[in-house]
Amino acid sequence: MNLAVALPILLPLLLGALSLLAHRRLRLQRWLGVLGTGALLAAALWLLRCVAREGVVVLHMGDWQAPFGITLAADLLGASMAVLTGLLGLATAVYSLATTPRGHEQYGHWPLLHLLLAGVTGAFLTGDIFNLYVWFEVMLVASFALLTLGGERAQMEGAIKYVALNLLSSMIFLSALGITYGLFGTLNMADLAAKVAAADQPGLLSVLAAMYMVAFGIKAGAFPLFFWLPASYHTPPVAVSALFAGLLSKVGVYSLYRVFTLIFTHDVGYTHEILLWAAGLTMLTGVLGALAQTEIRRIVSFQIISSIGYMLMGLALFTPLALAGGMLYIGQDIVVKITLFLVAGIAFRLLGSYRLEALGGLYRYRPLLGVLFLIPALSLAGLPPLSGFIAKLAVVRGAIEEASWGITFVALLTGLLTLYSIIRIWQQAFWRELPAHATDTGVLRGERRDPGLWLMYLPVAVLAGLILLVGVYAQPFFGLAEAAAGQLLDPQAYIDAVLGEARP
Repeated sequence: MNLAVALPILLPLLLGALSLLAHRRLRLQRWLGVLGTGALLAAALWLLRCVAREGVVVLHMGDWQAPFGITLAADLLGASMAVLTGLLGLATAVYSLATTPRGHEQYGHWPLLHLLLAGVTGAFLTGDIFNLYVWFEVMLVASFALLTLGGERAQMEGAIKYVALNLLSSMIFLSALGITYGLFGTLNMADLAAKVAAADQPGLLSVLAAMYMVAFGIKAGAFPLFFWLPASYHTPPVAVSALFAGLLSKVGVYSLYRVFTLIFTHDVGYTHEILLWAAGLTMLTGVLGALAQTEIRRIVSFQIISSIGYMLMGLALFTPLALAGGMLYIGQDIVVKITLFLVAGIAFRLLGSYRLEALGGLYRYRPLLGVLFLIPALSLAGLPPLSGFIAKLAVVRGAIEEASWGITFVALLTGLLTLYSIIRIWQQAFWRELPAHATDTGVLRGERRDPGLWLMYLPVAVLAGLILLVGVYAQPFFGLAEAAAGQLLDPQAYIDAVLGEARP
């Protein structure tokens, strides 16, 4: 049973090693990519089933009990995020079969994809805050390499900004780790929760909490240090862009949820007031940035930032309903963002551009693509009966119950502006006539066959169907989010499961 928590980490590491051994056999690497990400999804679903039935699942590596050894721990939040990682990994792998340039495959696309997924799942399932730092660095190395494959000028410019800000985050994170260990003599998160609760140093703890908040806020793409995200996410091939958009910033959000519900709960009013302000400003700057863009991937990149604000809002309000809404918003937004990026990739395949002025006629010639765009786009805007509506409604209701009228107004205004930015894309890329200057339109009109196009449509259709399913059949998913929120608000079960007999 305990092995279930290690498999989502071990599988991508193993598949990455096998892909390296097969570096001269691209066909085998592709099969390993699809089958390996499918296995990751299956392992993550097994883990979620174990957690739902048995409670928090813990594995002490080498049989060294906490807090002295390396601990892996999965509650409902961590297991759910691992499932989403497997789902997005599989969708990206299938999509990559048709879109990844051969040169990128030869220089390590598939091993790096597995390494990135291992870093993400490791961050979601670690029970030790130092190993959270380690998995962050694994993610950074893999994502930087994927970002720079091909060596184009735009990629290198985006990569420099991406790495510079993330290294700053890592430096702050590492400094906070050193202070934490010096104060408490442990970095196991469950052990820290017990020791921080018993500490009588509120001023020092507040400074330490602020350091973690800044470090994770940068990685999440929160206000004000978010500009690395829209400068880099649109530069690599679209499959890599989609994976980045869906997962990387959410690891920072997950870390904020974990640390500020488990460890730093000594001064909720102080830290969560800062988070509430950051949430509102992140929403507004993200959506206003999206309105200023004319390229689909850059518009959606700024919408990533805007959505981070809703997730931070759920954490900042710190009520059962708001936390449940925030976690449901994380899950649905992961699926929405990757779907929008993949739709943009199909539009590029058909018309050769991501810029709105060069697009048009997509709904006339490809009505299915128009439907597959509208489902995630309207969910992003929070319209019923889609998943984004349920999540956004829960977060906003949580704010109303707390009489937080300022953040409620910001959230609703951001939703309206998001809808406007989506309408711009629909009107210019899908609804209007094909531009007169468009030349290579044979595939769009069906005059020329593209054999790889169905591999691009397949993951988009599955993800769009999932968005619709979560909206129409919301109760099981919201029930899972509520149960996960209950675990975060009362982390005693997590602490007891990790520490066991080592608990003082």
